[in-house]
Amino acid sequence: MMLLAVFWPAAPSWAAGAVEVKIGAAHFPPYTVRPEQGADTGLLPQLVDALNRVQQHYRFVLVPTSVQRRFGDFQQGRTDMAIFENPQWGWQQIPHKTVDMCLEDAEVFVARQANGHDPHYFDDLNGKRLALFNGYHYAFAGFNPDPDYLRRTYNATLTYSHDSNLLMVQAGRADIALVTRSYLSDFLARNPASRERLVPSQRIDQVYHHYALLRPGAPIGEQSFAALLRGLRDSGELARIFEPYRITVTAPKD
Repeated sequence: MMLLAVFWPAAPSWAAGAVEVKIGAAHFPPYTVRPEQGADTGLLPQLVDALNRVQQHYRFVLVPTSVQRRFGDFQQGRTDMAIFENPQWGWQQIPHKTVDMCLEDAEVFVARQANGHDPHYFDDLNGKRLALFNGYHYAFAGFNPDPDYLRRTYNATLTYSHDSNLLMVQAGRADIALVTRSYLSDFLARNPASRERLVPSQRIDQVYHHYALLRPGAPIGEQSFAALLRGLRDSGELARIFEPYRITVTAPKD
């Protein structure tokens, strides 16, 4: 109670004048984990907390959405920002402003040790059973997320769980799963026994260079948001949040 008394007086003044900025939160672990269930885990909540701590003008809040619904919510003004987005994911024709987040991740193929110890195993996907996340855009498939196309063309099993996909590979019910390098790092930390059973590819399906999309008329402009991210990068806060998950904090492009 004493700690509450110490910090409480600052809260009303911060909240009263702050401009609310709504960030769409779609399930994309480890960035965002089950936001529709009210979960506050993942890297996006940590980033929002950091953004709210370094300034008082804006109050960033998370609005649950889904991978399939996020652009509709963005266009209809239910959210002001879509975050951790990539140019190949279908938003080029949507009115927006972009902010380079200076964060890079990569999608890798994962197989059982018995198969994946040969790096050429990942060269040809024909005849292999793939475990994929429903709704995701994969480079090897031309960024076509249509479930029927993926099932028909790549013998894919589609789920809503990366853990399930990796465990299917580990159990021999699928040959290859695709996950981000960051997610695999988190999975192996939670399942250390899997380190001896799974192996990632040297082949990368795609590099994620993350962008934030700002809706036209959003309460924060791209220059202001870029300045906030730059401050977090320069202070080392972005590295503290993201580098434990093998997400690279990059230098800004000129």
